[in-house]
Amino acid sequence: NTQNISRASTNERRKKSVGDGKGYYFEALPKALNPKPASSILSRCSISIASMEEELRVRLNDYEVTKIFPVRPKSTAKSVSESETPDSRYWSSFKHHPLPNLVSSVAAFAFSPVDPHSFVVAHSAAVSLFSSHTLSASRRFSLRDVVSSVCFRSDGALFAAADLSGLVQVFDVRERMALRSLRSHKAPARFVKYPFQDKLHLVSGGDDCVVKYWDVAGATVISDLLGHKDYVRCGDCSPVNDSMFITGSYDHTVKVWDARVDKSKWVAEINHGHPVEDVVYLPSGGMIATAGLNSVKVWDLIGGGRMVCSMESHNKTVTSLCVGRMGLDEAAENRLVSVALDGYMKVFDYGRAKVTYSMRFPAPLMSVGLSPDGSTRVIGGSNGMVFAGKKKVKKEAGEEKSLMSLWSVKSEVDESRRRALRPTYFRYFQRGQSEKPSEDDYLVKGKKGVKLARHDKLLKKFRHKEALVSVLEEKKPANVVAVMEELVARRKLIKCVSNMEEGELGLLLSFLQRYCTVQRYSGLLMGLTKKVLETRGDDVKGKEEFKGLLRNLKREVNQEMKIQLSLVEIQGVMAPLMRIAGRR
Repeated sequence: NTQNISRASTNERRKKSVGDGKGYYFEALPKALNPKPASSILSRCSISIASMEEELRVRLNDYEVTKIFPVRPKSTAKSVSESETPDSRYWSSFKHHPLPNLVSSVAAFAFSPVDPHSFVVAHSAAVSLFSSHTLSASRRFSLRDVVSSVCFRSDGALFAAADLSGLVQVFDVRERMALRSLRSHKAPARFVKYPFQDKLHLVSGGDDCVVKYWDVAGATVISDLLGHKDYVRCGDCSPVNDSMFITGSYDHTVKVWDARVDKSKWVAEINHGHPVEDVVYLPSGGMIATAGLNSVKVWDLIGGGRMVCSMESHNKTVTSLCVGRMGLDEAAENRLVSVALDGYMKVFDYGRAKVTYSMRFPAPLMSVGLSPDGSTRVIGGSNGMVFAGKKKVKKEAGEEKSLMSLWSVKSEVDESRRRALRPTYFRYFQRGQSEKPSEDDYLVKGKKGVKLARHDKLLKKFRHKEALVSVLEEKKPANVVAVMEELVARRKLIKCVSNMEEGELGLLLSFLQRYCTVQRYSGLLMGLTKKVLETRGDDVKGKEEFKGLLRNLKREVNQEMKIQLSLVEIQGVMAPLMRIAGRR
């Protein structure tokens, strides 16, 4: 008790700081000298939490608040995240665009090498064509079996697709029908490629362990390349040579072929060490990358096929590889992109032999593709989902300013200091025709003038015969009949025929002998033919140049009459039968 009294007397003149737990502290002085006995302090060990809170509240009431001041929160050092690297900034800038879920696993992608770089997606027994700008499907091509591989020709006009029935087909991107069907594989075809800048040949491989070099125009096999001892699952063509290509197999080997060498001999062979799932040429043409099991290896072909580096960052089998460029600049670095069954996409800097970016997806990944301009990224999952990413391509501001400076004259007054143009200013009406509208202007679109054909202009000027001759020279039957119907409505057709010269009359007879029996035009042209022969018969009979036209016209009319008689006979046979059927 004596010690407690001495402590209270000491603290009588001392300020105490008491916290409320909400970021503020209070400077307080004791209101009265009323120390608590030691027994009450010692007994806190046995009382409940509620009584402790009540005792603390009583003790706080013994003090008077004199000052209140805020307390700064603790500052923690910010760690430098991985997103600060140039690779992370680039690959994370792709904005996700959802695509419609496909029926089955996405087997392969292929981008057109020409602008606007449309791409095709191989899924189930179909190939879908997508726009790289809008990421919307524009056309769908159906095949007989599950599609395993697709590739574009160098001009982007055609693409080839291989399916599990062993069939390789060539399609036009503007049509749904196959232009060529190449049949020779006795097992599922697993890959198909067009050689670099070669529009006439194809390379394919399949589970029959054979690589085939095709002549597309003749739909024939030029050579069967034998050498693999297991399924041929992948291949790629050299980006610098039309005759060089590589193939990968489940026999753990990658073989380099040259179409100019003997068909059964390969140029070089590389042992990956595991079943090869995918191979790809690097842009230089002297190096390749192979994927097998969970490893990706880079090989130097020029250096004798030595391994440059090996990366084993995936936990499951790597399924697909592709090479992408980081930006539109020609000096932009290339990266090797891989996807695997563990759901990860890995970006490799094969120059430094390290992984520069990694991204996780919610499904096992089967295929990957990057557009040549680096603006679109697509990844296919085993569940039929396509994870598409679009990167907005921005024009350099410096380039726009330099172009403006070439064709514009600098004003003596700084643009920032000039007063804003308003419709009430005289300067507003002196802008000239080259002035562009501002963002706030309301643009009124004028009607586009219709470009009239020459015969329409002549009809507007009531030059009827010249209009008829002009449209006959165009040799478009729909336009000719339309002009004739207009002349009939104006009651000028017979007069035009009567005033025609010999050369113009020859044009008319040539048209009549060709189209007078066509069902769409026969109602008008048969009557016109009769009128021409009645009014211009004397002019036609004595001319040698009209004999052939009249002979052809007579033959067409006789043939049409025979057809009509045959139809009448058929009608006579069918009429009683129809009446009998109607009674029943």
